[in-house]
Amino acid sequence: MRILLAEDDPNIAGHVRGKLEAEGYAVDTLAHGPDIWERGEDGGYAAIILDLGLPGLDGLSILKRWRHDGVETPVVVLTARGSWMERVDGFEAGADDYIPKPFRAEELLARLRALLRRAGPRFQITKSAGRFTLDESTRRVTFDGEALELSPLEFRMVAYFIERKGEVLTSLELASHVQGRDDDSAKNAVEAMIARLRRKTESGAIETRRGFGYLLPDAPA
Repeated sequence: MRILLAEDDPNIAGHVRGKLEAEGYAVDTLAHGPDIWERGEDGGYAAIILDLGLPGLDGLSILKRWRHDGVETPVVVLTARGSWMERVDGFEAGADDYIPKPFRAEELLARLRALLRRAGPRFQITKSAGRFTLDESTRRVTFDGEALELSPLEFRMVAYFIERKGEVLTSLELASHVQGRDDDSAKNAVEAMIARLRRKTESGAIETRRGFGYLLPDAPA
């Protein structure tokens, strides 16, 4: 599940991104208002975490433009502005939740999970492919109905396989999505993660298409 983090403070952005990735989310971080507005218009995000004090174009203006243009992506607003009137402005502009700074990352994660649950059928919470099932609300993956203990990177890999159900994914593509890198070291790490996932499930849980990549085979009838 991909999250857009719009925050121009590098310390806050780095801390929040680390917490989100530790929970298995894929995170795109941007700091410049016009870039954020354009990226949000493209859609494809499960949710957006939006700071209001952005350079180039403030967050409130971005949010108003998104809602005017029909962008329905859930938005959590972050701001150092704490007055009740400013919160009203945020909600009236189309915010789904509002967290004043300073805040604890644990609260942000809890509110994000609740927001994704409330999003309903637009963002399907439980998804399956092959013999894997992923529950986004609990960050839980099962294999043939049995819960798996996965690292954040392993969780993101399984989530990406499920998102691209039926497709053969190359090591390069998996490395880029799961780790945000595409060098030889990252590709080697992908092979190691595939091996660990097979040990936690079984050898045929992820199929190798030699010369092409990997995919999740259909579950047996």
